[in-house]
Amino acid sequence: MPSLKDLRRRIRATKSTQQITKAMEMVAAAKLRRAQQRAQAASPYAAKITQMLNNLAGAASELEHPLFKEREVKTTALVLVTAQRGLCGAYNTNLIREAEKRLRAAAPGSLQLVLVGKKGRDYFKRRNYPILATYVDFPPEASIEFARELTKDLTELFTNGTVDRVEIQYTHFVNAITRKILTEVFLPVGGAQAGEPAASDNGTIFEPDAETIFGELLPRYATAKLYAGMADARASEESARMVAMGAARKNAGELVDALTLQRNRLRQALITREIAELVGGAEALN
Repeated sequence: MPSLKDLRRRIRATKSTQQITKAMEMVAAAKLRRAQQRAQAASPYAAKITQMLNNLAGAASELEHPLFKEREVKTTALVLVTAQRGLCGAYNTNLIREAEKRLRAAAPGSLQLVLVGKKGRDYFKRRNYPILATYVDFPPEASIEFARELTKDLTELFTNGTVDRVEIQYTHFVNAITRKILTEVFLPVGGAQAGEPAASDNGTIFEPDAETIFGELLPRYATAKLYAGMADARASEESARMVAMGAARKNAGELVDALTLQRNRLRQALITREIAELVGGAEALN
């Protein structure tokens, strides 16, 4: 049984932990508000330009643009967006588990990883999984510049034939409590999602010409889609961290209450024993 001194020390340490987790919860809440604003601002544009290109992809079937070219899928690059830091509950674990499930189900070498974030890099680097590239040096907030850099690298992997398909896996932000993991086709442009039909020609007329239009749209599409996905992931990460720190703060409070009760009972038992010893001594003298 712990001594009174040990209990007091544990109560002080737990209260300190409670204060730290409360501060981290407040910081995460402040960061969540900014990240949520970015995600909400980026999503409509990315959704519209994706819808537009998916609709136009069938109409431009005769256009020999490399990003529209659908090949037999022998190798897929899975862009996995994880966090740079921990202390965000099961956020990283769920993403990694989902990616690992796909890796185990895929044929050897048919699914290769592009890891964005230190947590995913650290996990898969220790295991014998195929890794095409890792990105761990990027701004803490969603960045257009980093989205352009990553888009350029992914486009090069697709156009030079290293991979036949590029998919993005990230956590979609629904609200402060709810998140869900999404996997979307990034390249080829207009590639059908699982269970969806491919785009078809709907009689679209291009003016001035398809090459000029797609030359403008494709870079914007790729950057917007990646930026929106990373803004979503950032908001999801901060919401997961806020919830995790809130739960840790609550658990620390409950532990302090339990330790305080245990300390009071022990102190009461010690006082009762001292009183009994005094009474016993007094009776012995009589």
